[in-house]
Amino acid sequence: MRSLRIVRTSTAILLLTARPGLAQTSSPAAAGASVEAMYRDIADSLIRAATGDSAAYARLGNLVDGFGHRLSGSASLEAAIDWVLAQMKSDGLENVQGERVMVPHWVRGEESVELVKPRRARLHMLGLGGSIATPRRGITAPVLVVTSFDDLHERAAEARGKIVLFDVPFTTYRETVKYRVEGAAAAARAGAVASLIRSVAAYSIRSPHTGVMHYDSTVTPIPAAALSVEDAMMLRRFQDRGQPVVVTLRMAARTLPDAPSRNVVAEVVGRERPDEVVVLGGHIDSWDVGQGAMDDGGGAVAAWEAVRLMKQLGLRPRRTVRVVLWTNEENGGKGSLAYRDAHADQLTKHVLAIESDNGVFAPKGFRFSGLDAAFAKAQEIAELLKPIGADKVSREKDSPEADIAPLVERGVPGMGLDVEGSRYFWFHHSEGDMLDKLDPAEVGRCVAALAVMAYVAADAPDGLAHAAAR
Repeated sequence: MRSLRIVRTSTAILLLTARPGLAQTSSPAAAGASVEAMYRDIADSLIRAATGDSAAYARLGNLVDGFGHRLSGSASLEAAIDWVLAQMKSDGLENVQGERVMVPHWVRGEESVELVKPRRARLHMLGLGGSIATPRRGITAPVLVVTSFDDLHERAAEARGKIVLFDVPFTTYRETVKYRVEGAAAAARAGAVASLIRSVAAYSIRSPHTGVMHYDSTVTPIPAAALSVEDAMMLRRFQDRGQPVVVTLRMAARTLPDAPSRNVVAEVVGRERPDEVVVLGGHIDSWDVGQGAMDDGGGAVAAWEAVRLMKQLGLRPRRTVRVVLWTNEENGGKGSLAYRDAHADQLTKHVLAIESDNGVFAPKGFRFSGLDAAFAKAQEIAELLKPIGADKVSREKDSPEADIAPLVERGVPGMGLDVEGSRYFWFHHSEGDMLDKLDPAEVGRCVAALAVMAYVAADAPDGLAHAAAR
């Protein structure tokens, strides 16, 4: 840590020496001056600072190696939050605090799936978040493999008393994840005694992927788990050959009373309009497998580092830049709702909300939701990111990320960092989500993209021009 601080300090000195005045706030804009003309030097300084060393990657390593997974309600999550708050104060960020949130507390417990027929073998599985337990001795039952909700509906008469397995290949996350979220309820309506899914994964080395599932209050809940892609496909092949498939599912999952947690909040307070706010962040919680380095430790640390660099370089924008590390994104979304409610009377002063929650791989730009004028301004700002290839801004109808959705629904423009995501769903919600899946240079470019977008949006004289149109 000592040598890391020296590197950061040296970087700041070099930057400020090379470009006198960067430690000062930007001067008032000349009439008609372009974003490029006003902010090129400052953008370049942030890009150099973010990409000049591996500070963000090193800090992420300290987080995920030091605390491991951070599931809501866990001691590891709260210890990680304590550490982050202390580090933010050491960074000199302002108004550092943990805003209290009550979160779900689901505990996995011991679990397994054993193939009984047509041969005995251990299968690779993970229980789905929120699932109930099986009886102590487990559930041993025939398996009915189906390929869709429609397939289950057509074969509903065969499902009663069986374990239904949804063997659905990955297409897109939005399309495929519905089987994880809704599969247990659909299977229960057909009279099944448990529900299994083929893991929602774009690639697999027999590694199951977990994630949240929901019950339907109109049907009796049944246990729910994910099999590895390979095991799900094998069970389907047995069925296609006419071989009866029987498995034993054991799960000791428990849902405990809600537990206290916190959203982490810190700021660089604006010099002219401190009540107007640009929010950027990621979620600090993760699933209880792997380290949550990709989802979403990297996004959380990248946003934190972006604000730290503003502080280090002496860049204080007109408006406040607030980093928020939301809690409980994975299995409840309580952190994002608590932030919205805690700041309800300030939301008309929120000029932009940015989130990184798709892995901190090579950044391509941003996905945007908001009014036309704000979209146009975001495109102008993104031009400053051409040197790192992150200058594309695409339009989305709905919120581009989950934690900022409650703000977008209230009229705040929202942006999600858009990255090269071809490998994200290889490791998403699995034991493979470890630090090694990320590249230090790509993490640095993500920090740069977030820092430039947030700083310029906070400093531009007209912001994103959204408030008057709401």
